[in-house]
Amino acid sequence: MAAPHLYLHLLRADEGWPRRAAPTNKTSPEERKVKQSRLVHNLALIVLLSATPFFANSISRSEAQHGFSVKEYEEFHDVLHPLEHDALPKKDYRRIRANAGELVKRGRAIVKIGVPPATSEDQKQAFSQELKKFGDALRTFQNHAKKGTNDQLKASYSSVHDSFEMLASMLPRR
Repeated sequence: MAAPHLYLHLLRADEGWPRRAAPTNKTSPEERKVKQSRLVHNLALIVLLSATPFFANSISRSEAQHGFSVKEYEEFHDVLHPLEHDALPKKDYRRIRANAGELVKRGRAIVKIGVPPATSEDQKQAFSQELKKFGDALRTFQNHAKKGTNDQLKASYSSVHDSFEMLASMLPRR
């Protein structure tokens, strides 16, 4: 830490702010350390502030896109993911029930679009069968969210999740 007398010139209000000391050819080792420390601190701050938008942008992009080639799958996953990884482990069935309507709505959008056109011929029948299972799982989940027990809700939610994962794995790649 630099000696306090090095900063006394900053405290003189009658001489303007900030006041710079008269230039001298001799700088003490302590003054050099202070200047170097300020320089390093300022450079680190500039680098940090410059990098922040890049990292914030890349994080928000990765959260917004999960890599699905169909928009409706992306939107369904946006609701499903926090329920699967936050609400379910905490047994927060109230939260799952509260989000059931939105999950079912987005799930129905998946069923409505049917088999994506880019699906290979050998996968179309299997995809169609899994879509039917997914639709059935959504109906059961919707009923359990309204008037089922927590155990029924958990089981039907897991069926929706597992069926969605199967469909997602069968999606054509981008």
